[in-house]
Amino acid sequence: MVLSDIDIRRYLAEGKIKITPELPAEQFGSCSIDFRLGDEFSVFEHSRHALIDLKEKTAIQDLMRTIKVQPGEPFILQPREFALAITEETLELDDDVLGRLEGRSSLGRIGIIVHGTAGLFDPGWRGRATLELSNLGVMPVALYPGMRICSFTFEQLSSRVAVPYHKKSGNKYAGQDRPVASRLASETSR
Repeated sequence: MVLSDIDIRRYLAEGKIKITPELPAEQFGSCSIDFRLGDEFSVFEHSRHALIDLKEKTAIQDLMRTIKVQPGEPFILQPREFALAITEETLELDDDVLGRLEGRSSLGRIGIIVHGTAGLFDPGWRGRATLELSNLGVMPVALYPGMRICSFTFEQLSSRVAVPYHKKSGNKYAGQDRPVASRLASETSR
């Protein structure tokens, strides 16, 4: 069951959902919370690397460069471009709550997609969310750190999970505080 604004606020008060820094009222929706865009981005250096070979054990992060955007400056997302970004907020979920990252309609209407497939945040998640930004439009778009970029909805599970995400052996993204590239190369079987 998706939590309403009343239940989200109750879960925040009880510590079942933790978000830092504290959120202003305008970030709360009727069944969601908006998160803001952070100031760090990772982009592929496609002019230096011919391809991503998933059979190679090369760390995909090594194929990317980090861009730190200064206050008040935009990150320009070009048409057909892909970049990883990070949220300003840190999210912690209790062992019986899951989160779903959703795009904002206002951005989708200009071609900005904030996640391709990684919208589920497991119970026990801790960290800042990496965003998979794409510009499907025909015009470049200026994205500013601090702008509302995505929203989270939350669901109550039927019971606590046996192994929360942050305790799962081999979890690849717990505790992230910067945009983290795919760690597919670290998987033992593909």
